Amino acid sequence: MKKIIIALLTVIPSLALAAGGNVPLDHANNDITDKQSLRNGAETFMNSCLGCHELQYQRYNRTFADLDIDEKEGIETLMFTGEKVGDHITNTMPKKEAAAWFGAAPPDLTLITRFRSSDWLYTYLRAFYKDESRPFGVNNATFKDVGMPHVFQQLQGVQELSEEAKAMLKLEAKDQRPLSTSDLVLTQPGVLTPAEYDTVVRDLVNFLEYVGEPSKVDRHRIGYWVLGFLFIFFILSYFLKKEYWRDVH
Repeated sequence: MKKIIIALLTVIPSLALAAGGNVPLDHANNDITDKQSLRNGAETFMNSCLGCHELQYQRYNRTFADLDIDEKEGIETLMFTGEKVGDHITNTMPKKEAAAWFGAAPPDLTLITRFRSSDWLYTYLRAFYKDESRPFGVNNATFKDVGMPHVFQQLQGVQELSEEAKAMLKLEAKDQRPLSTSDLVLTQPGVLTPAEYDTVVRDLVNFLEYVGEPSKVDRHRIGYWVLGFLFIFFILSYFLKKEYWRDVH
């Protein structure tokens, strides 16, 4: 038993780190029942993310059915890799070459929100800032020394660290605090306003949260019925118990 407790205490910190550690996170405020938001997020993923990232546990036809997308329309507007509608959402990027280009192969994103959390992903996609020392010219306040280019830079624009944040990073490590999106200043506006860009990111994260557990809405709906049944069953069992024990007393 003592060894098991020690093992659990060893694992817990690593799980906390995987969930985002002490990085300040912004709230995504997702709503996976919002079909329009999910459709917008799916469009953003297929057009901007699928070239590098896959959803290898999610099928096209399941996505179309859940998001109320007509199959013919979905094939025409959301399928670009020549796959069949019943196939999983994958790309043709060679893993070995991708690892050489980016330092590591871009991860599959099917379970990203379950591993990191929706708030983490929402913050991450809004936390890129200019850093000429990095290979792609950007760094990330949520994921230090990120190896990914800012694929939405044209939409968001260019952000830079505030003077206060730059001064803070010059301090000794023990005196530094984690960076947050509040430490970033928009120096070159993008095609979208900050509010519009936040909406695009929120829709994308919403879609990825749905992909992480497509049956979540149904599970919650059924759960209420199960709780209602158990409540009624408890009442009936209580009165039945009183009836059985009446003669005993």
